[in-house]
Amino acid sequence: MPGLFISFEGIDGCGKTTQVERVAEIIRGTGREVVSVRDPGSTRVADLVRNMLLDRGNSDIDARTELFLYLACRAQLVEQCIRPALGRGQVVISDRFSDSTLAYQGYGRMLGVELVRQANRIATAGLTPNVTLLIDIPVNVARDRRSAQMVDRLEAEEGNFHERVRNGFLEIARREPERVAVIDGTLPLDEVTNAIVDTLALRVPVMLGDVIKSA
Repeated sequence: MPGLFISFEGIDGCGKTTQVERVAEIIRGTGREVVSVRDPGSTRVADLVRNMLLDRGNSDIDARTELFLYLACRAQLVEQCIRPALGRGQVVISDRFSDSTLAYQGYGRMLGVELVRQANRIATAGLTPNVTLLIDIPVNVARDRRSAQMVDRLEAEEGNFHERVRNGFLEIARREPERVAVIDGTLPLDEVTNAIVDTLALRVPVMLGDVIKSA
C-alpha cells in the first residue's frame, strides 16, 4: 500500500496539535502505521533550530533569516523522516509543513508569495502533502485560547500579522481546493475531529478505505 502524507495547518491556537493526535490514533485503528512529525522539529538538527526560532529572546531575527531557518528544518525533516516513512508505506501526519512558511513568511512577513513558493520547492524537493487540513478560526478566538505564559516569539506578534497569516492560509486553500480542506475550528472538539475524519474518508478512500468512516 502506498504511503500517505497528511498535513495540518492553521494559525497558532487553532487546535491543530490536538487534532493531529486524535486523527493519528483513529488512523492507527484502521491498521495503518502512522508517523507523526512537527515542522519545524522531529529531527535533532531541526529541534535545535526550532528552539531558536520560537525563543522570545530572539526578537532580532531578520525575516529572511527566519525564512531560511524554517526551510533548513524542513529539508532535514523531509529527508530524514518523511520520505523514508512514505517509502515504507506509512501514513505521515505533519503538524505544519510548507503552507505555514508561505502563510507566515510569505503573507505575514510580506517577503513575497512567489519567492517563498520557490524556496519551499527547493527545501522539500517538490514533496507536497496528499491532503492538507486547514483548521480555521478567527484571530481573536485564537488569542483568547492561548496562555500568556506560553506565548512564543511568533505568537507574540501583533494582531495585524496574525490576520495576514490567517488570510494567507485561506488564500492557499482557495488556490488549491483539491488538496486543502478548510475545517471550522470554532466547532466543539469532537465535531472538528468528525469533520476531519469525514474529509479524509472522502478525499483518500483508496488509501484509508471505508474503515475510517466508522471510527
